[in-house]
Amino acid sequence: MHYAGSFPTTRMRRNRQDAWTRALVAENALHVSDLIWPIFLTEGKGQRVEVPSMPGVFRVSTDVVAEHVAEAASLGIPAVALFPYTPMESRDEDGTEALDPDNLTCRAARALKAAHPGVGIIGDIALDTYTLHAHDGVVRNGEVHNEETVEALVTMSLNYAKAGVDVVAPSDMMDGRIGTIRRALDAEGLIHTRIMSYAAKYASGFYAPFRDAIGSLTGPDRTGPKDKKTYQMDPANTDEALREVALDLAEGADMVMVKPGLPYLDVVHRVRREFGAPTFVYQVSGEYSMLMAAIERGWLDHDRAMMESLMCFKRAGANGILTYFAVKAAKIIKAG
Repeated sequence: MHYAGSFPTTRMRRNRQDAWTRALVAENALHVSDLIWPIFLTEGKGQRVEVPSMPGVFRVSTDVVAEHVAEAASLGIPAVALFPYTPMESRDEDGTEALDPDNLTCRAARALKAAHPGVGIIGDIALDTYTLHAHDGVVRNGEVHNEETVEALVTMSLNYAKAGVDVVAPSDMMDGRIGTIRRALDAEGLIHTRIMSYAAKYASGFYAPFRDAIGSLTGPDRTGPKDKKTYQMDPANTDEALREVALDLAEGADMVMVKPGLPYLDVVHRVRREFGAPTFVYQVSGEYSMLMAAIERGWLDHDRAMMESLMCFKRAGANGILTYFAVKAAKIIKAG
């Protein structure tokens, strides 16, 4: 038999032939330690209420939040992120409930830290869950006032840290807030409290189910604020995201986040390559609900679509993922 001549056919399929081979040559892997589980909180006792626009996602009261998180803790999910549903009667124009050291988030943090001391607690720092107008800051003369908002965020951060929150996560997109919060934490001796900055948070159309979950679909048409574009980023921009990240890291952020996730994989990739800093991504409510809507109609396979969407974030370079799928994904990962 004659073997001389041109090179043999390159067969890329050889390394796809068996499951063990595919595992050996896989370039990325998803681990339970990559997952952060967002939790919605509500007032009351014994409450576990499903969010209408987010199938399988619940608001829970502080007396059952530790039980709610127990499975996540047993699976090895390293952290949860807390978001309160503040009753309308506790909201006002300035979001003063956010400044109460015994508010819903602070009480939940204390309960979780007592029950699950090894689980990290991330506290959302913004006023949208506490204000009647649902903006992320204090509104003065029709505009979100930067400096007055930052003052409120500092108070929130200090209260949360003292209640047991390990990581404060400013999601407001005010200028200069990271440095101001870092200085305040250090001055209070809270030097181990980390800051996860929502550094590249876009003015996205994918947040509506989240606003449903936290009760911020305000106004007669229940759409929430018409315009957060004066502080959240333009979806057209990526260079601007790098400037935002650079500023927040220089001001003392320990970790940075890109939000939303799937529509902004290019931003995740650029941020991780440019800075090499711990980079997180939020698979937001609209992404979750969009997938779940197709899954419930039988158009997508739940586990395959879920795991593929999460792997995309790892491939883009994310160190960790905030996802409402965290517990379900962790079970699949654990099962091997």
